[in-house]
Amino acid sequence: MRVRRTWWAAALGATLSLLGATLVAAAHRNPPPAECPQPRFTGQAPAALYNRVNPLAANRVNRRAGEDLYHELLQPACVDCHGERGEGNGPLASQFDPRPRNFACRQTVNGVPDGQLHWIIENGSPATAMPSFGFLSDEEIWQLVIYLRSLADGH
Repeated sequence: MRVRRTWWAAALGATLSLLGATLVAAAHRNPPPAECPQPRFTGQAPAALYNRVNPLAANRVNRRAGEDLYHELLQPACVDCHGERGEGNGPLASQFDPRPRNFACRQTVNGVPDGQLHWIIENGSPATAMPSFGFLSDEEIWQLVIYLRSLADGH
């Protein structure tokens, strides 16, 4: 009986070690979407735009308009890459390196000025798969900025 327990424990230990090594290796290839904060790959907006402050009130109407845009844009929609809660885990996310930005990460989003977020949404990010949404109006882009900030606040 003691031999069987020892064999079973050794087999279980080896299996768990192999599983752990596989998970560690996978994590090094593709960091989890929940990595927070994420490394940056996008250049800085021009100085005149970088520190712009969102002129819209961060109220329910603007947040809701930003949320609607986040879910309904077709190029693809933000939700397709960034995910339902903005965690960078949308259905298309695994296709990209680097992975889409995790907007649920306060350390990532709150450290980025409004003007930088606006500039990235408008122009895209050349070092990533983030496309340009320059066809949106200024107001729509600012509404998206409000919604992205709400994701970082857990709303």
